[in-house]
Amino acid sequence: MDRNLALEVARVTEAAALASARFMGRGDEEGADHAAVDAMRRAFDAIPVQGTIVAGEGTPDQTDALYAGERVGSGGNATEIALDALEGSAICATGGAGALSIIAVAEAGVFFHCPDAYMEKIAVGPEGRGVVDLDRSPSDNLKALAEAKGVYVEDLTVAVLERPRHSKLIREIRTAGARIKLLAAGDLSGALSTIRPESGVDVLMGVGGGLQGVLAAAAARCAGGDVQARLTPLTSDEREQCHALGITDLRHKYTLDELIRGDVMFAATGVTTGDFLEGVRFFRGGAFTNSVVMRSQSRTVRYLHTRHQFDFKPTY
Repeated sequence: MDRNLALEVARVTEAAALASARFMGRGDEEGADHAAVDAMRRAFDAIPVQGTIVAGEGTPDQTDALYAGERVGSGGNATEIALDALEGSAICATGGAGALSIIAVAEAGVFFHCPDAYMEKIAVGPEGRGVVDLDRSPSDNLKALAEAKGVYVEDLTVAVLERPRHSKLIREIRTAGARIKLLAAGDLSGALSTIRPESGVDVLMGVGGGLQGVLAAAAARCAGGDVQARLTPLTSDEREQCHALGITDLRHKYTLDELIRGDVMFAATGVTTGDFLEGVRFFRGGAFTNSVVMRSQSRTVRYLHTRHQFDFKPTY
């Protein structure tokens, strides 16, 4: 893939972030999500790629844009795309922290085709790669991670979604002595934060969305981190979707190399400010956005601070 494609894709996440940020704190989750999807879909028309969405906003009967199987782009190299136009619509609607717009791009066959089901995950940055294991207890993983980082367990911060299903996990983490950052929504932002040292988040643990697990794995592949996951369907419908894709072993632990089977590009733009990226800030006639662009082939990580001037129209 053309290495400049990642920068082109960042324009798409910027468009979605700018559109959805207008809904920050307005209590309209559906409006924020629709604005992001519509802006992202239109922005794809200017990107020189022949893309097929393999993981997106749902199936054709669930959404009319950015659905699995939809073709996007203006033509060019054939690629597959995983995306979340607005990760954290509830976060955006309430003015919370860490809403993002995200796209990952790869050649055919790279992405794990994940059913619409929940996943148990553990995600770490580069220092934790090869150190933690989903089959081990949270306490054992925290001890191993602390040793690898050269710190005490008490110095570690664990990101966990604040959900009743995590009550036992939270108790064990606290008993081990680590600190916890409870996430109101959007565990993907917690996973991404582990690859940015200044975020203060060392590891993500718990159960969250499957699409978010694949996107977290794409980012980890680019930045040298690690993600392990196990499908954890919470309803009979989710179990049926797993079986429909030929997935019968629900105890199987997916490694990073199974979630992302080759080189990938990743782009994300902050909608609301969080540990990973700053959100959109509007000013008279424009806005600032903050994005990250990564490539697994080179392990390049670029942070972009962009000024958008809405009242300027190019003459060329």
